[in-house]
Amino acid sequence: MSQGEVLELGRQAMLVGLQVAMPILIAALIVGLIVSVFQAVTQIQEMTLQFIPKIIAVGLVALFAGGWMLTQIVEFTSRVLSNLPPL
Repeated sequence: MSQGEVLELGRQAMLVGLQVAMPILIAALIVGLIVSVFQAVTQIQEMTLQFIPKIIAVGLVALFAGGWMLTQIVEFTSRVLSNLPPL
């Protein structure tokens, strides 16, 4: 296995990881911003107010996009494993 193939495989792995993580990260970011604005407007400084909505949002995203995420990971793993015999 050449150095270029290893670098390409690593690049593809990082892209798949980014694609899979992005929906969850975006949901947590959006909910965090909304809760922060709500806290600033109402001057409620409860620390746990940040966590509960984020947990719910991340859970919902994982519930609805989990199948797609799993498909992406399985397809990448299948591509990697199918290319192992020639190496």
